[in-house]
Amino acid sequence: MEQVKIIECPRDAMQGIKTFIPTQRKVDYIQSLLRVGFDTIDFGSFVSPKAIPQMIDTASVLDQLDLSQTKSKLLAIIANTQGAKLASVHKEIRYLGFPFSISENFQMRNTHKTIAESLITLQEILDIANKSNKEVVTYISMGFGNPYGDPWNVEIVGEWTEKLSKMGAKILSLSDTIGSSTPDVIDYLFKSLIPKYPQVEFGAHLHTTPNKWHEKIDAAFKAGCRRFDGAIQGFGGCPMAKDDLTGNMPTEKMLSYFTQQNAYTNTSPMSFESAYNVASRLFGEFH
Repeated sequence: MEQVKIIECPRDAMQGIKTFIPTQRKVDYIQSLLRVGFDTIDFGSFVSPKAIPQMIDTASVLDQLDLSQTKSKLLAIIANTQGAKLASVHKEIRYLGFPFSISENFQMRNTHKTIAESLITLQEILDIANKSNKEVVTYISMGFGNPYGDPWNVEIVGEWTEKLSKMGAKILSLSDTIGSSTPDVIDYLFKSLIPKYPQVEFGAHLHTTPNKWHEKIDAAFKAGCRRFDGAIQGFGGCPMAKDDLTGNMPTEKMLSYFTQQNAYTNTSPMSFESAYNVASRLFGEFH
């Protein structure tokens, strides 16, 4: 039986919501997700409060989580060296997630840095992670296409994979930042990259419209990807991308797909149903 890692992303679901979600509500929601059995919870971010005001209480949320009954690991998003330093002091955090865009335009929009500057930042983050016993998940933003007019093709993705792998990046998550991926491109990239870089764990952070989720997950899974990001009911997306947003990959759709494929996700259906209900209440109230 194939084993699949599901990374649930409440941070991605919440970060674009303008009304501040009270810290206790965030804690309750993430606590419900910790009971499900997901491999990892992308629970918060250490970024500028000006950029993402919703995540200003990430450290407080972390302090209040009960991690005694869960095997899920915690991931925090960072955008710079300062964020890496802030996140690395928390022993409960296993992964530092860094969005590295291969689109110059998007990198400037997202982190106010050029790609060259971001490479220096990534090296610093890898060093901080090594010293503090953390792992870095590098997201290749615009991994499946580019709406900003920058050059993009599958060879460029391959070149960046080579560079990042040489720097010591061990987990690369290809990010479909604006939902532009097609099954052909997904299939081609994973089939090309996974055998070529056996030392790298490749993931898929796909955004989708409601009618395209199946073909995207199907293409990635059949091309050998075994690490998938999602958010319950597809809530959220990327606040720094174009405004006509497609949502995150709905976790409940992925779970049903992997059940059909006889793939093992280590999740509890009853705990998932409970977390799904908490999500419905939370995002019904804050959206």
